Amino acid sequence: MKAIVYDDFGADPAYRSVPSPEPAPHGVVLRVDATGLCRSDWHGWQGHDAMIEPPHVPGHEVAGTIVERGPNVVEWAEGDRVTVPFVGGCGHCAQCRAGQPQVCPNQFQPGFSGWGTFAERVAIDYADANLVALPGGLDAVAAAALGCRFATAFRAVVDQGDVSAGDWVAVHGCGGVGLSAILIAAAAGARVVAVDISEASLSMAASLGAAHTIDATATDDVVGAVRAATDGGAHLSLDALGHPATCRHSIANLRTQGRHVQVGLLGEDAAPAVPMGRIIAEELELRGTHGLPAHRYPALLSLVTEGPIDPSRLVRRTIPLRDAGTALTQMDRADTPGITVVDELP
Repeated sequence: MKAIVYDDFGADPAYRSVPSPEPAPHGVVLRVDATGLCRSDWHGWQGHDAMIEPPHVPGHEVAGTIVERGPNVVEWAEGDRVTVPFVGGCGHCAQCRAGQPQVCPNQFQPGFSGWGTFAERVAIDYADANLVALPGGLDAVAAAALGCRFATAFRAVVDQGDVSAGDWVAVHGCGGVGLSAILIAAAAGARVVAVDISEASLSMAASLGAAHTIDATATDDVVGAVRAATDGGAHLSLDALGHPATCRHSIANLRTQGRHVQVGLLGEDAAPAVPMGRIIAEELELRGTHGLPAHRYPALLSLVTEGPIDPSRLVRRTIPLRDAGTALTQMDRADTPGITVVDELP
């Protein structure tokens, strides 16, 4: 099959032929119908994820069709259209039995612990525990846009963030996950303040429901600007970029007993300083978010199929697989807001 492969961290990814995967006894092989490009893939290519061992095929946001299945798979058949969380649980450990497979100690992550979706086919482990059926009316590009970023944003805003109608929500970083969070928070009736350094990204944030936008390059006091816009501070704030400055701003702009959710990966800056004195004195909450378990996808999909959210609004360009390697290397400097999806595969 054809795939995008890099032979070392930071090396130019190549479009070339590699062996097609075989299904594990408890797994399946998907034909990739569409796959998203995510900043997490860029972090992996840079060597920021210890699970990756080059040579490697990146990619983890997928809409696909089952073409082969292992002998122990009972819930799925060839021809089923599916997606999968970017963190898959084993289905048997204490965390999985408690309904928390996103923190499974035996987890697999396509594109990280194994070869990913920048390919014609991808192997997915623990199929019965993790595959999610796609609604018939949801096309492959829109389904791929749900991927890591939309699903992560749903968990960050709804499950970890406990958003309520009327809450002020600050979103620091308006890339794919930040824009997804804005859509989801606005649909929940929250009032959103979007913070970014890109005029185009802020414009898109406003079009998706942000009540206020703040250009971080136009002020020396991002925290003060957010607190002013939210009448005293955000109830919920997300660092959707993953940088020491956005992490610090997100915590500092909270009102008393506010909630910060760390969404973006911090890469080499994975241990930023936090204002622990204020966290204690004002009873702030700091939470992480790591994927969305398969059993929560019906709630997410209902927002798309029955509710006000259209993930295709986030898609700003589609590209062929052969161009995905170049697009990956440019993710840290891309100035096009929204999501890029690979939808032309050999």
